[in-house]
Amino acid sequence: METKIELQERIKELTCLYEVTSIIVNADLDQLQDVLAAIALSLKKAFQFPERTHIKIETEFATVKSAEAVSGASSMFSHILIFNEPKGKIAVDLDASKEKSNDFLEEEQLLVDNVAFKIGNLLERIEIKNNELTLKRQMERADRLAILGELTAGIAHELNTPLANILGFAELLKSKLDDDPQAVNDLDKIITNAIFSREVVKKLMFFACEMPQEMTPVNLVSIIKESLVLLEPTFTKNHVKYLVKIQDETLMLRADTVQMTQVIFNLLMNAIYFSPENGLVTVDASQTDNSVILTISDEGEGLSEEALQKVFLPFYSTKPIGEGSGLGLSVVHGIVSSHKGRITATNNSKKGAIFEMELPK
Repeated sequence: METKIELQERIKELTCLYEVTSIIVNADLDQLQDVLAAIALSLKKAFQFPERTHIKIETEFATVKSAEAVSGASSMFSHILIFNEPKGKIAVDLDASKEKSNDFLEEEQLLVDNVAFKIGNLLERIEIKNNELTLKRQMERADRLAILGELTAGIAHELNTPLANILGFAELLKSKLDDDPQAVNDLDKIITNAIFSREVVKKLMFFACEMPQEMTPVNLVSIIKESLVLLEPTFTKNHVKYLVKIQDETLMLRADTVQMTQVIFNLLMNAIYFSPENGLVTVDASQTDNSVILTISDEGEGLSEEALQKVFLPFYSTKPIGEGSGLGLSVVHGIVSSHKGRITATNNSKKGAIFEMELPK
């Protein structure tokens, strides 16, 4: 009789492994919650006492459980490994009972280990797919930025000459109309708007990596500290705090000091603008053997999916009309690109946005 029972248990376990394999092979990776729920149900049925067994599958992507944890119950678990790193687990509780065994079978632990292994393989597939999609989006965005950069450079060069002529002739005409206050006033408006337009063109050329650079050895820490000192009144006015985490006091790289200051200023001003009252802006600077990494994060509302795709495009802005030209971050992108570096924008897992810049030494 005992042999028959053992055989039945082995059949249940083999059936479970077959079902779990089928579930995973046919899984819709976008419906992970349902997939894990089906696996949990199949696993529950494979135990010696399914009516007293409660399954919980916990992963970074989703969590399912058949019941709440039971106090005083026997428990077992198995880690779910993703690329050899524990990123979740299967936990099994067995309700205590005076009438029946409260112990798990040795084969049941092996079954849970096998199922955890299969779930790990499934989650690896999901992570690979997500990484491929992310890489594809980054490549598409890089292509768009490259094309836009070429167009922008051409437009900027075409506008430079007429803007210089407008400014030159306006100044010349102004000097000849000293006795006509209204005409002088009108010319001042023309000059002011032409200067503004010239600054827009300059920013477009920054985006297109067309501005001349003076590359010298600089310590990024000095630029960060000087920028924070200059922006201290802005932080105070907006009731925003900041935290600085610097790995080394010397983070040397070859860069244009003026342009690098502009990058840090733009990123900090952006972080201040989107921070709530009493929010915290974190500046984190570190280095590897080949590069210097600067991360600036805030505690604002973060970026929408659309903003994540377009945040570095010129004239794209999430600020209200009149409060931003939409060129600040495109200028940052252009300067970083011209320094052979990279900059990315992501959302913090808790709240806010994160801008990470990596520059070669």
